[in-house]
Amino acid sequence: MKRLIDAYCKLLDALIALLLLGMVVLVFGNVLLRYGFNSGITISEELSRWMFVWLCFLGAVVAVKEHGHLGSDMLVSRLGPMGKKAFMVISLLAMLGCNWLLLTGSWAQARINLEVEAPVTGASTAIFYASGVVFAVSASLLMLRELWRVLSGQVTEAELVMVQESEDVAQVQELHLDRSGTYKH
Repeated sequence: MKRLIDAYCKLLDALIALLLLGMVVLVFGNVLLRYGFNSGITISEELSRWMFVWLCFLGAVVAVKEHGHLGSDMLVSRLGPMGKKAFMVISLLAMLGCNWLLLTGSWAQARINLEVEAPVTGASTAIFYASGVVFAVSASLLMLRELWRVLSGQVTEAELVMVQESEDVAQVQELHLDRSGTYKH
């Protein structure tokens, strides 16, 4: 299962890189054409906006897998193992609830806008809202896996704190932790 998830996230990383490259080419090319040749790429703004939305949602899926979202661990990090497990289960259930709302809302918007054409490309605007559906389904599956791991006792105490106060604190702690999640001396 872990290999499948890792492969899926590698695929998402590749798609993110392609979307970023596409955005750079479209926006830079459009700027160059406008100021250098007094012309432009008509679909540049619309496509780059769609690419950005997809890039953000796909990146958020990878961040869910890597526990890369920022949060506050001020209370949870001070609790014992049972308290950490309880808070992790509660937070995962809350996130799953939010994902359900995002999924139903994105799905409804995609269906409503299925026949609506984008002004420049003429493509269905449901493509825009499908990014929310992809995120909600992918992130929910990852969260359900984490919930299963917690409830079945497969997580270590170090894994029970899913967020860090900041990226700087996470990097400092990573330098001082060994592979088992305990502090090096």
